[in-house]
Amino acid sequence: MNDTDHQLLALLRDDARMSLTTLAQKLRVSRGTVQNRLAKLEESGVIAGYTVRLKPEAEAHRIRAWTGIAVEGNTATAVLKALRGEPGVHTLHSTNGRWDFMAELRADNLEGLDRVLGRVRRIDGIANTETSILLSTHKL
Repeated sequence: MNDTDHQLLALLRDDARMSLTTLAQKLRVSRGTVQNRLAKLEESGVIAGYTVRLKPEAEAHRIRAWTGIAVEGNTATAVLKALRGEPGVHTLHSTNGRWDFMAELRADNLEGLDRVLGRVRRIDGIANTETSILLSTHKL
């Protein structure tokens, strides 16, 4: 990947629906160049897909929380598999430091979050968790 590819990806991160013409103008290259670079990035797997990113207020009724998860011994692979199957886990990140994983949990209400946390805490291999409810988001 060269500088143009990195700039193209940065523009798409901000607005994945930006037209090829607009991308070409911003990059100061031809529309065909943008189209070819996009095709190569998609074929090589650098671009794995496109998605919709919602503003937090679009799901204002949803409760979101971050949960730090510590695992016992060498159970990380099994715990990761179990967490991927949990519908209340929205995103999952492996980390270094105090927590082995950080999970963003989502539920419709506090009772639902309590049920998600209960299921997560019962997963074999989880030694400890710590959860903080997200109150607001300041940058998207």
